[in-house]
Amino acid sequence: MLTKIVLIFLFNYANIESPPTSFSASSIKTNLVKIDKDSIRSRIEQINSQTPFQIDYTPLLEETIINYLKNRQATYLELYSKADYFFPIFENALQKYNVPLELKYLPVIESALNPRAKSRVGATGLWQIMFNTAKDLDLKVNSYVDERMDPFKSSDAAAKYLSELFERFNDWNLAIAAYNYGPGNIRRAIKASGYSNFWNLRGYLPKETANYVPSFIATLYLFEYAHKHEIKKKKNETIPALTDSIPIKKMVSFTHISEKIDISIDTLNFLNPSYIHSIIPSVKNKQYYLTLPETYTDIFTEKEVEIYNTADLDYNSREKPLPQLYELNSRIVYRVVNGDFLGKIARNYGVRVSDLKKWNKLKDDKLRIGKRLIIFPKKFPKKQ
Repeated sequence: MLTKIVLIFLFNYANIESPPTSFSASSIKTNLVKIDKDSIRSRIEQINSQTPFQIDYTPLLEETIINYLKNRQATYLELYSKADYFFPIFENALQKYNVPLELKYLPVIESALNPRAKSRVGATGLWQIMFNTAKDLDLKVNSYVDERMDPFKSSDAAAKYLSELFERFNDWNLAIAAYNYGPGNIRRAIKASGYSNFWNLRGYLPKETANYVPSFIATLYLFEYAHKHEIKKKKNETIPALTDSIPIKKMVSFTHISEKIDISIDTLNFLNPSYIHSIIPSVKNKQYYLTLPETYTDIFTEKEVEIYNTADLDYNSREKPLPQLYELNSRIVYRVVNGDFLGKIARNYGVRVSDLKKWNKLKDDKLRIGKRLIIFPKKFPKKQ
């Protein structure tokens, strides 16, 4: 069944190189905006009274807001236009789990609203979800598809996770901090400090987490009160359109689709960010979908057979085979055989020796034949 949503196209979006997942101090400066500290304080107090977040108007928060207003206006102008598309997706997911709608601003500071953003530690997608967290949230990751990059599935998973964090801490500030630092770490900080109020707890948290909630509140402020500072949303050359999600029957690449129906690959990447290689795989008992502008769906249907035939010819004639499809979120148990050593096993499964040691609590490199090793593979040996 075709699902339709309203879309604002951002044709310059699909530069798939990931931007920084946080804003740097080197952001482009713009003309100073109108700033009145008393007005900022009054608006923050209003936000505090209207939301479930406990917001203390501290010197740090004031400094963060003013810094954003002065130095990050250009960055936020670009984000406002992306927000027109992503925020309705976030809001639907947050409402489903009774999570405050203001948390739609988290992906702004997490990923700069880039579904393909990756951090240096591997957090991925709009909500910057780690690999192990993705497994817990039932987000699938394989060599072709990373559902952490899917705006709909990742938003549903993140909203569910935030709801669970609130159930643990009964405080949205602590839930947000736990989203950044991990619930176990927040628990330990609470135990060490004796505080259960985020603003009192800040001194016991690493700098990134201590500044995370103030950054979130500053971002909330900039989106809610941009007009009060005479910041006008950037106008892009956009094409409003409806989109359809079409079930795919065979493996096909964005290149094949682009050539046959005359649609830009940038647009395909924007609408379908979870396909890692810009290839939609075909897997038994698993249905994948292609999202297209509604104006292109009839053209695709008309040329569907031709597209699949072209793809088949292309794949069959390649000297270099396509990447093997394998699940990345499945744990395997490997039994050591004669001739094995940690470096060989790590190489075969695309992991590091240090990973094998950590997963199996190994103190040295010695292995005995028959020993069982837990592995979270990133690839599989050709013969298995």
